Amino acid sequence: MSEKAIVRAEALRKSFHGPSRGIGRGRAELRAVDGVNLEVMQGETLGLVGESGCGKSTLGRLLLRLQDPTGGRIHFEGQDITHLSQSELRPFRSKMQIIFQDPYSSLNPRMTVRAALSEALRVHRKTSSASEEEERIAALLERVGLRPEHMRRYPHEFSGGQRQRIGIARALAVSPTFIVADEPVSALDVSIQAQIVNLLRDLQEELGLSYLFIAHDLHVVEHVSRRVAVMYLGRVVELAESEQIYARPRHPYTQALLSAAPEPDPTARPHRVLLKGDVPSPLDPPTGCAFHPRCPIAKKGLCDREVPGLRAIEAGHEVACHLVE
Repeated sequence: MSEKAIVRAEALRKSFHGPSRGIGRGRAELRAVDGVNLEVMQGETLGLVGESGCGKSTLGRLLLRLQDPTGGRIHFEGQDITHLSQSELRPFRSKMQIIFQDPYSSLNPRMTVRAALSEALRVHRKTSSASEEEERIAALLERVGLRPEHMRRYPHEFSGGQRQRIGIARALAVSPTFIVADEPVSALDVSIQAQIVNLLRDLQEELGLSYLFIAHDLHVVEHVSRRVAVMYLGRVVELAESEQIYARPRHPYTQALLSAAPEPDPTARPHRVLLKGDVPSPLDPPTGCAFHPRCPIAKKGLCDREVPGLRAIEAGHEVACHLVE
């Protein structure tokens, strides 16, 4: 794996306007992504975890420029793509793709598998004839564990795992170098999840792909990721090698997140880190550190006033916390 970044986010922000606060008070601002600095290195899988609504999927779409950022910068393969127009982005589109979470809704039920895959090939001019197109689609289907004759079927004729394989084939059709896998196994049965994860790993080794792997299942992330980033209310609060995160989590939120993961050993007595209160509304986030109302080590006068940035506490281990040493 190269230590060169394929994609880099600098102080990346994305805000949405919520409902009106009242007469003369304007509209509420929802900061889905709030000042994220992140790199995905060439050939690596960076895991991205956090509770629902913390901004994981929005961050993934920002990196692909499927959504326009409110602030900050995005660099892809060393080039600033933050403000490129759609026509200027076209050369980059074939290099960056996404695998969606729901294999049932991400495929058009009125299109055959061939039509779904050929659409990408034609848009990006990857083939020059109908016969070449069919050969390429057949090869893509075989690469993801399906048969060439499946190209003539419709999505409803496949299982959930097979549909996700079609989604992976569609992402591979234009020969990308970077793929955002947005919870690609969360809608699948556990037995099928392992097959899809192993397929993604095999494809990475074969094609040299880089992944941003977004997931809720911490065990899956541990299995596939070299590094893990933990998000809370739009911010990355901890970033480290996978082994470091799981063996010695440093941020209180990461500790609570890992302690809540199901333990397969029925005789184990894991130490639970219980958080007080609920996740604050992103329309009205707390002042200072967003985690301080629930944090067991928060210090009044510091954590409720100052926003912590990511800082290195060990080689390759960064934490956004005032008090962690």
